[in-house]
Amino acid sequence: MMNHFARMSQIEWYASLNPIEYKIQNKSMRKTSIIATIGPKTNNVETLHQLRNAGVNIIRLNASHGDHGYFKSVIENCRQVEREAPGRPLALALDTKGPEMRTGVMLNNEDVKIKAGHEMIVTTDEHFADKCSAEHLYIDYKNLPKKVEPGRQIFIDDGILSLRVLRVEGDNVIVRADNNGTLSSRKGVNLPLTEVDLPAVSTKDIEDLKFAAREEADIVFASFIRTREDIVLIRSILGEHAPRMRIIAKIENHQGVLNFNEIMDEADGIMVARGDLGIEIPAPQVFLAQKMMIARCNLAGKPVICATQMLESMTYNNRPTRAEVSDVANAVVDGADCVMLSGETAKGEYPVESVRYMAESAQLAEDSLSYTALFNQLRGSLHLPTSTIETISLVAVSASLEQRADAILLMSTSGETARLVSKYRPPCPILVVTRNKYTTRTCHLNRGTYPFHYPLPHIQDMSRWQEDVDNRIKFGLSEALKLGLVRKGGTIVAVQGWRGGKGHTNSLRILTVPTTSEGYILESTTAN
Repeated sequence: MMNHFARMSQIEWYASLNPIEYKIQNKSMRKTSIIATIGPKTNNVETLHQLRNAGVNIIRLNASHGDHGYFKSVIENCRQVEREAPGRPLALALDTKGPEMRTGVMLNNEDVKIKAGHEMIVTTDEHFADKCSAEHLYIDYKNLPKKVEPGRQIFIDDGILSLRVLRVEGDNVIVRADNNGTLSSRKGVNLPLTEVDLPAVSTKDIEDLKFAAREEADIVFASFIRTREDIVLIRSILGEHAPRMRIIAKIENHQGVLNFNEIMDEADGIMVARGDLGIEIPAPQVFLAQKMMIARCNLAGKPVICATQMLESMTYNNRPTRAEVSDVANAVVDGADCVMLSGETAKGEYPVESVRYMAESAQLAEDSLSYTALFNQLRGSLHLPTSTIETISLVAVSASLEQRADAILLMSTSGETARLVSKYRPPCPILVVTRNKYTTRTCHLNRGTYPFHYPLPHIQDMSRWQEDVDNRIKFGLSEALKLGLVRKGGTIVAVQGWRGGKGHTNSLRILTVPTTSEGYILESTTAN
């Protein structure tokens, strides 16, 4: 078993690894959350049970495919799974379609083959909206002629066909095909390295966001975010539901990369959406963008998701490629809090197997880290002075390292303490006990958190506050024991507030996990 408390550098730690003999000790100890996109093949209670048991934490609803009726059925099936097998909750995330550009409809709806070197006119003239041909291709972005210039590219259908701009003539853009390809109706359009001024939120997005709020979804994956104002707009649309929902900004164009810091500050987290990003910027630079975004999120303590084509071959094959396994592992080593499956679970032949491979790859990657070295790096980057809650979080992780603790246990209302403890990447689990059902689910965004919903009501007699805290500690430990996250007689670091509510976390205790059943009996906190 690896000694994660060893005081050595990361490179010394790597040199000490024994990959042949290493075995995962407890699959429940995985820290990285797994997001699974649900499609018709996986939208049934039986398969959702299997996905959850394999390691899924967050369910993704892709608004680019499916209507509200379909999404309602997914939500109900997920809730049914939780009713049938209480335990770690499933968070629900809606992924918005976002603003987009598309080609028009082909004449007679017939595809047209294009050869490299072919010249044609790209136009915003609506006369050609349903009469596209090899001579005229309509694109539904009115400002296109104002935004492109000679030498720039227009990508059609995820870059399968590349058109090079030769010149602009009024509403028309004269282009030459860079490669052989096919023109089809209503295909997506990308303008790499070009600033576009499409509205941040479409009419469909507004309807989808309001639906997500009504149906008590927990997370919004906001597509094609370009500025912080896009996040502000989405919060205003969510209205009274905004405080409980987490908005994750998907960075998938060069404007989002350029404005990354302001977007990260405003959003609740970031998704490295490598699919469209690899079209909008040169594909080799996506590697650098991923490194940059994950590192900045880690330093800021913001959750970050790595997504797109992580186990793409498992859509049709029962085993991933070695490169895909390494991709998942390296995203975790980089510092991703969550990794995501798209087509693998939405339409793939091996959805459950995909989750299992991702879970195992992620956990092995977590175990390859030198947590003491990582903690010292993160602590060394801290800007002083810090807030009380960040200081307590930092000290809790430091204490867990010094004490060789089994876990850090904390009581949380909003999940803010859990986020900050996760920021400093303890090697042990972060047990989060909360009465807030939304916090129970959104905690999955933060690496290493294990949320438990405390079922008893708030106390009325505040003189019994400490008894209530002790009851929640006992509850959290009893649940953690069931999962094998702590051992009887082991040490835990308990973080708590001096009174109830958000923002009062300011104290820490070192406790021993009770060895007898009497140690888990909850005391009455009701008035006599």
